[in-house]
Amino acid sequence: MRTKIVAGNWKMNLTFEQADDLVNEILDYLKDNPTENGVIVCPPACYLELASDLAFESEMFVGAQNISQHASGAYTGEISAAMLLSMDVNYAIIGHSERRKYFGESNEMLAAKVDQALKHEISPIFCCGEQLAERQQGNHFDVVKNQLQESVFHLDKVDFGNLIIAYEPVWAIGTGENATPEQAQEMHSYIRSLIRDKYNEEVAENTTILYGGSCNPKNAKELFANPDVDGGLIGGASLKSDDFIKIIEAL
Repeated sequence: MRTKIVAGNWKMNLTFEQADDLVNEILDYLKDNPTENGVIVCPPACYLELASDLAFESEMFVGAQNISQHASGAYTGEISAAMLLSMDVNYAIIGHSERRKYFGESNEMLAAKVDQALKHEISPIFCCGEQLAERQQGNHFDVVKNQLQESVFHLDKVDFGNLIIAYEPVWAIGTGENATPEQAQEMHSYIRSLIRDKYNEEVAENTTILYGGSCNPKNAKELFANPDVDGGLIGGASLKSDDFIKIIEAL
């Protein structure tokens, strides 16, 4: 039985005080409204310890927005998997389209990041998805297939079982546009079929696949109603507790 999850990617937003308030507001809600679903917040790196300390013994988990492909060493500004583990960080977003676009992260680099995360018992939230031109050209399935093959399909069944997939149509991120429920289901079903072909039916059915592309309180319920959409990787709507909570309630 796969886990349904709502994960908030704050990106480079909020001051320390705002982050403190947001985490506490989410925790207050979860305390009064226990859930069997997964709730993850992914703040900027400088707030990870704040979030993990506040979330201790709660139903909320903490994830990083990035992780180094290197174990340690002279890599100024990088954050290793061991460092994240020491702060009780449970998840790490890997392969977000903004990291691919602005920081030139290749599929090969992302594979190394996935390996580092899993080596330190951190579950990757691996992002895949196509640009608008790739969808318009009808190449969206091939793009996603190639991203998975080159970055995560080297894993054995056990390691892959600790992975979360997030499908993010790049043309819908931060644009106010979003894939229709039908488009989301079509791609999620396709991703699950690739996992089935690579591993087996059990692994495919147990893999959580999130939708990440301008998911908000208005469209979350309709998106999450699809059989292969197991929740969302939420951007802008995760910065306000009221919006994020409404999305949690939509699962």
